[in-house]
Amino acid sequence: MQNWLLPEYIQDMLPDEAWRVEQMRVQLLDLLRKSGYQLVAPPLLEYVESLLIDGGADKHLTGQLNDMDLRTFKLVDQLSGRTLALRADITPQVARIDAHLLNRQGVARLCYAGSVLHTIPAGLNRTRELLQIGAELYGHGGLESDLEIQQLMLQSLALLGVQDVHLDLGHVGVFRALVKHARLDRSLEAELFAALQNKDSTTLQGLVAGLDEVSRAALMVLPALYGSCAEVLQRARTLLPGLPEIVSALDDLQSVSANLQVGSLGIDLADLRGYHYHSGMVFAAYHAGSHDAIALGGRYDDLGKSFGRARPATGFSMDLRQLYRLLPPQTARLAIRAPYLNDIALSEKIATLRAMGEVVVVSLPGSTDFPGELQCDRDLLLQDGVWQVVPLRFPNNS
Repeated sequence: MQNWLLPEYIQDMLPDEAWRVEQMRVQLLDLLRKSGYQLVAPPLLEYVESLLIDGGADKHLTGQLNDMDLRTFKLVDQLSGRTLALRADITPQVARIDAHLLNRQGVARLCYAGSVLHTIPAGLNRTRELLQIGAELYGHGGLESDLEIQQLMLQSLALLGVQDVHLDLGHVGVFRALVKHARLDRSLEAELFAALQNKDSTTLQGLVAGLDEVSRAALMVLPALYGSCAEVLQRARTLLPGLPEIVSALDDLQSVSANLQVGSLGIDLADLRGYHYHSGMVFAAYHAGSHDAIALGGRYDDLGKSFGRARPATGFSMDLRQLYRLLPPQTARLAIRAPYLNDIALSEKIATLRAMGEVVVVSLPGSTDFPGELQCDRDLLLQDGVWQVVPLRFPNNS
């Protein structure tokens, strides 16, 4: 095998993409900073127990309900002999920092940006090395913090120039209430979860056959409860049982949806993405023509329990490498080629140009320049005793 080949679904970022992605990262972190979010930078790897947490309430659920273990690379630490894991998600790390290191009493707003690794790709055209950026809000359990996080996610997408965004809202409390009401065992709960995620009504019908009539009817209708907010909420209030947890979840969805400013907004009560640690409202943003979510998040009030301090929490994350592919190509800002000379005036001119934001590439002695490779369209030449920028004589010469 050629030693330059990379593993499947692992790619290099070449200059155009790398610079653009870095630009996006800086833009978003600046937006988050101005919104009061403080930057943290957790390590790429930790002991496996710290990264494979699932919110405490659902640690008994395995297989389809908790796929974090399947998505996580693991290795043995040569120093301690313990199992380490390469993070597949930064959210648990930020929850650890809030609960165990910062230990603040009031609201904490934290943000992050870093690489995460997945054992398998999330989609056919997705990389296994994501550049995840996101924001988390701790210490507030009201709808105001849910709304703040969702609006901040939409602002982030708009700042990058991502257009035609559709936002879906959901609430894991609806499914949890039905599971509790029907007193389902853990195995059946996991099977129902998988069928709902796949909107597989045929499988779902077989799974609910032995349940009471109220639970059977409610679970069967969940996959169809998606679409426009007003219509879905009205149908849900009519077709679902009036359990207090369900009524509260629907009220929350109605309140938040009424205050969101987004071009296209819907509700999907069968979307249980992140069910293994989310505890309340969840949301996912989509781009026109794409089936994969481009940003997602939700409430996870129980996650900090694994670190000894449960706090209300909500947040969102997105993959900059995925978003990059949605943006139109940018016209490269071309550079100026300068000669290699021991000349004070030339050095001062180069410094001035760079301070103005220009890219100046100095030709090295004995080398052959290819302006196309250097992305240069101008030369810095001495004319009439003054260093001046002039158009490149042969700009297409590569």
